[in-house]
Amino acid sequence: MALLIATAQITPSWNDPPATFKRAEQFIARASAAGAKLIAFPEQFSTGWDPRSEDMAEGPNGPVASTLLRLAAEYGVAIVGSVRERSHSKPRNTALVATPSGEVPATYSKVHLFSPEEEDLHYSAGDRPGVFQLSGVTFGFAICYDLRFPALFTRYADAGVECVVVPSAWPSSRLRQWCLLVRARALDGQYYVAGVNTTGTTPIGTYPGRSCTADPYGEVVAIAGEEEELLLTSIDPDIVIKARREVPVGSDRRRDLGD
Repeated sequence: MALLIATAQITPSWNDPPATFKRAEQFIARASAAGAKLIAFPEQFSTGWDPRSEDMAEGPNGPVASTLLRLAAEYGVAIVGSVRERSHSKPRNTALVATPSGEVPATYSKVHLFSPEEEDLHYSAGDRPGVFQLSGVTFGFAICYDLRFPALFTRYADAGVECVVVPSAWPSSRLRQWCLLVRARALDGQYYVAGVNTTGTTPIGTYPGRSCTADPYGEVVAIAGEEEELLLTSIDPDIVIKARREVPVGSDRRRDLGD
């Protein structure tokens, strides 16, 4: 059975989560009213993505995670958000899903840190995928720069994932690569990829929005404009099955060559 999800591209109130959440809650309410079972926000959406800042890092029960859990319960919709997670040395750039039942069934820390902006110097990289189930659909996480690394997405395909959600802060200067990579990873994995991007301007950069979701054939099935926007997309596991039956990429892969 198909599942309706929402991606909410918003402009963060810089380092001011309460102000950002005031606007985010409006998107959550709209997604819930439309019947979406999940809503995803951009990378570090509550503060704005900052590759060098270790401020406002929080633990599992921190203010951002707690607010996501409260809103998920209030509106009856799972919420994917990305936070600065406190760790032993440097923080991690971590996505989590908060469910209406008050659980966090999965987290994912960004594996590929963006070295051109020195994110690798100020954050610790994750080392494992993140997978969760929601209403019979299997989801995975990736974050922004991860889109350039197909191996992570191959692991999700092998794990039976049907949709990878990708919170991002993809800049306007590289807009041409954004949907291209979303489509490529969807085609590679033969599943849906839902990329949700930041919009507006922060002290770090300018972001174009253009959140997009591609289907298992690599075709764009939903795309947003440049302003704040809620995008609704139907995720149909039957289409994933059909695509994989038509072209059995998984079974044809040459694993002995590391393909």
